[in-house]
Amino acid sequence: AWGHGAMVAAANPHAVSAAMEMLEQGGHAVDAAIAAHAVLGLVEPQSSGIGGGGFMLVYERAADSLVFHDGREQARAGATVDMFMRDGEVMNFYEAWQSGLAVGAPGAIALYETAHKEHGNLDWAELFQPAIRLAEQGFIVSPRLANFLPRLTKVSLLDDNPQSAAYFYPNGEALKAGDLRKNPDYAETLRRVAQEGSSAFYQGEIAQEIVSAVQMQPNPGLLTTEDLANYRTVRRDAICGNFREDKICTTTPPSSGGAQIMIAGLYDHLSADAENQADKVAAFIDAQRLAYADRDHFFGDPDAIDIPLQDLLDPAYLQHRAGQRVAPAATPQHGDPAAFFNRQAALNEWAADTTEEVPGTTHLSIIDGEGNAVAMTATVEAPFGSSRLVGGFLLNNQMTDFAREVPKDGRPVANAIAPGRRPRSSMSPTMVFDAEGELRMITGSPGGNSIPAYVAKSIVGVLDWNLSAQQAVDLPNLVARGEKVRVEVVDGVGQDIADDLKTRGYNVQEREGENSGLHVIVVNPDGLDGAADKRREGTVDRIPAGA
Repeated sequence: AWGHGAMVAAANPHAVSAAMEMLEQGGHAVDAAIAAHAVLGLVEPQSSGIGGGGFMLVYERAADSLVFHDGREQARAGATVDMFMRDGEVMNFYEAWQSGLAVGAPGAIALYETAHKEHGNLDWAELFQPAIRLAEQGFIVSPRLANFLPRLTKVSLLDDNPQSAAYFYPNGEALKAGDLRKNPDYAETLRRVAQEGSSAFYQGEIAQEIVSAVQMQPNPGLLTTEDLANYRTVRRDAICGNFREDKICTTTPPSSGGAQIMIAGLYDHLSADAENQADKVAAFIDAQRLAYADRDHFFGDPDAIDIPLQDLLDPAYLQHRAGQRVAPAATPQHGDPAAFFNRQAALNEWAADTTEEVPGTTHLSIIDGEGNAVAMTATVEAPFGSSRLVGGFLLNNQMTDFAREVPKDGRPVANAIAPGRRPRSSMSPTMVFDAEGELRMITGSPGGNSIPAYVAKSIVGVLDWNLSAQQAVDLPNLVARGEKVRVEVVDGVGQDIADDLKTRGYNVQEREGENSGLHVIVVNPDGLDGAADKRREGTVDRIPAGA
């Protein structure tokens, strides 16, 4: 029997309350995750929502099973590799971000339905009631949401597109922290989904409104009602790798979950001769650098390209790759698992990756009263997605997660745009199991390309540096991708790490703040230890064992 109670860690107190309401009714962790995310789309629209997509990793304790539900957005049937190119030059990110071209077929509602049919305990319609109530009665605008709005007027069309302007800038003034905001359109959208299922979203009036918003100027897109009607989630296997006595289990491509296994495995070798904590930090930096180089080169949509994932995660390759640790000032290059295993190396012909992935995402971690668990990371991509509002929710700009630039030498890119393809994602919902196979940890974060680094920090912090969940989350964020190493330094915290890495020769960039939003649950013998990232507005709540 599961004797640890239940816990929710998510990015907003309203979402946590919605999840707890489901758990108190005997709901599965999946029921709680759906209710929480439906609320997040209302109170945290800058990060995720039903106009976007996400990944859900689900653990069923009684069956000892782990499944990955892929609700990533899809490119339209008519997508072309050069759709963000103009006269031989790539469209700049801001123009692409705000275009209709950037909108992919949303996956969130289909993800809800797929996961609920397989795992849910409660009635489908019940899951949406907290969000419907809050949308009708109104919620208090949070400081994080309010602080985004003045800045977005300088770089986006959020205050220009009629629907989004009326909602976020009523009477021409940005919503302020403490304002009461109602969203009856969102309530009506969710009510229809609750009554009719996902077909209410992907067909009929709502689908037509989505297409109309996508085809709005400037730079209209070509998403069609057929693209929406044809959208399907994908049920994929999770993938696991050992880290000492524990097992890290995570999501496969198009997710970057595999990077967690790579970073942990590389770190294990690189830290073997560490004499102190500073040496361990340097090992963690180099593990990231090598793992990112491989992730950037090889990962994409597994239904469209061949990804040598098992080779990349093979302990023998990781040991070999750790031996390719480069000098701190050097730029790491991708490895060659095909050569190491003496196989044909077709994928080494991929052109350099050019993807820009912006941090507009959320993560939630949940354990229910039976020990079932969910790690869910969801997104609309950049803040407020494409700034196109329909039915009370924002549409994603997920197509900019593809490599937008077509290489001039004609070489293909692993993460290239193509019809029906899903863009590579840095989202990495992850769980850890102990030597007996019992759940030990759930983790994940928003943060664009920095997600693998943020999540890996929480794993290494708990499993190797013996920190509590909150201590691991509070650690300064360290992001080592390419030739630069970003070190979070806030009020002097992190300065010692930055100074030491500079002394070792790394190209250090000090950052006052990093955009992580880690939500972590650690299972200890004496109960559940939860953490919410103080860099955002998350909270943790629990139901004690036996309650």
